[in-house]
Amino acid sequence: MSKRFQDKVCLVTGGTSGIGRAVAGQLGREGGRVAVLGRNAPEGREVVREIEAAGGEAVFIRTDVGKDAQLRNAVDRILARWQRIDVLINDAAMMTFTPILKLDPKEWDQLMTVNVRALFRLCQLCLPHMQGGSIVTISSVHAHQTTPNVVPYAASKGAMEAFVRGISLEIPHTQARINAVAPGAVDTPMLWENPNVKSGKEEITGQVGTPAELAAAICFLASPEANFINGTTLVVDGGRLAAL
Repeated sequence: MSKRFQDKVCLVTGGTSGIGRAVAGQLGREGGRVAVLGRNAPEGREVVREIEAAGGEAVFIRTDVGKDAQLRNAVDRILARWQRIDVLINDAAMMTFTPILKLDPKEWDQLMTVNVRALFRLCQLCLPHMQGGSIVTISSVHAHQTTPNVVPYAASKGAMEAFVRGISLEIPHTQARINAVAPGAVDTPMLWENPNVKSGKEEITGQVGTPAELAAAICFLASPEANFINGTTLVVDGGRLAAL
C-alpha cells in the first residue's frame, strides 16, 4: 500500500465506528500518526490497537465534540505529542427523527452544535497549526435530497457544505484545503438504526456502500493527489442522487 500520509498527523472525529473508523484505519496503514476522537473508550482503544498492529502510530482521545473544552483538550494533546496537525477529518455527527413542529429547540441546538459548530471550532483550533494541510468533513446526500422527520440533520449538512465553500475562500491554499464528502447509504449503525429506515418511511434503494469505500474517497481528498480540489463537495453515493 502507498504511504501518502507518511508521518502526517491526522485527527479523526467519530473515529470509533463506521466511516470514521475506516478512515482512521486507512490513514494509519498509509503511514499517518492518527488521533482517534470519539466517546466510546473501549472501541477507541480497539481502533488504536488495530492501527498499531498494522505498524502504524495512533492515540485515542475520549472526546464529545459537542463540548468545547473537550475539543480544545484534544487538540492541545495532539500538539503536545506531535507539534502539528496535517489532516483533519470531521466525521462525528448525530441525527434526530422528530417532526420539526414537535422538535424541542434544545435538541435542534444540540444537533447543530455537534454537526456544524464542532467543524467551525476544529477549524479555528487546528488551522493555526496547519501548513499544506487538508480538511475533509463528512456531509450527506440529505443536504441535496432528504426525507421527512430529519430536517435538522439535512439543514446541518447543507450548512456544512456552505461553510466549506466559504472558508475555502478565506484560507490560503498553501495553509490547507477544505472539502466535503456527501455519502449516500452506507453500511453503518447510523443507517440501520435509523427509525425511518426501520419503519420503511425511508426506502434504501440501489447500492449500499461500505465504510472502506467511503474511506477511499475521503483519504483521496485528504491526500496530495487532490491538491487541485478545494472548496467542493464530492458525492459518493453509488448513483443514488442520480436515480431520484
